[in-house]
Amino acid sequence: MEVTAAISSFLTHIRVEKGLSANTVSAYRRDLTKFRDFAEKRKLSLGVVSRDDLMDFLAGLYRQRLESKSVARHLVSLRNFFRFAQIQELIPEDPSVNLESPKIRRSLPGYLRLEEVERLLAQPDAKTPFGLRDRAMLEVLYSAGLRVSELVGLRVGDLDTKVGCVRCIGKGDKERIVPIGKKALGMVERYLREARPKFLGKAAGSPALFVNRRGGALSRVGVWKILSTYGRRAGLRVALTPHMLRHSFATHLLERGADLRSVQLMLGHADISTTQIYTHVVEERLKQIYKAHHPRA
Repeated sequence: MEVTAAISSFLTHIRVEKGLSANTVSAYRRDLTKFRDFAEKRKLSLGVVSRDDLMDFLAGLYRQRLESKSVARHLVSLRNFFRFAQIQELIPEDPSVNLESPKIRRSLPGYLRLEEVERLLAQPDAKTPFGLRDRAMLEVLYSAGLRVSELVGLRVGDLDTKVGCVRCIGKGDKERIVPIGKKALGMVERYLREARPKFLGKAAGSPALFVNRRGGALSRVGVWKILSTYGRRAGLRVALTPHMLRHSFATHLLERGADLRSVQLMLGHADISTTQIYTHVVEERLKQIYKAHHPRA
């Protein structure tokens, strides 16, 4: 069987039968498309792909200067694909069985200092509809520590202003409730009252909380561009991404005494080991403060 046809069957399987999210299916498609190009270049059919071929493919990713984490993700995609192919009896043996995952060096996440967050939040002009929307969006991202996919998926009904929390759908379609600060709530209420109706116009528009100029839901790319623009205006030392505000949310909570388990629940991490990386951020921050201010550092 051709590799292209097998990949197409696998993607249909994980989308229809396993019910994986569109973002996850897209990630699998990107990884496996690279492998398909590799196989076509070597004129490999699915049944003849060997362990050595897979090792050569992964080595090529390293030569492209991909990080270990990205190579490991490609390997996971290959393993799931070949496991599917074997179960479907498309291949006699799974060539990915004994491949070792690359060792991943966990890099510390980038985050903003508190004064940088304040400078960033001051950038949108809340006197205009777009500025008010963007200010409310930035406040929610930082106040609740949401992923960008969770932010663009928010609906108006997900916000509970009385209780002071927001309902979001995270990875694996898991629902969680996250507290949201008074400043963010106040800004969102003002946006709903003064700006959002202007975007919707006479049409009913989208149920999405944050909408674009046509009344439809903002896209992930749209949010990324908006944040990047305000990051440059604020003169930040690093290029701003939506995830950086999430990192800042977690780091600032831990710096002020929040316990790790609570931060894990608010971030929606399935495993607390994922949240523990932020303790290293706080430790590094304390070391910097010590070196900067202690007379015998």
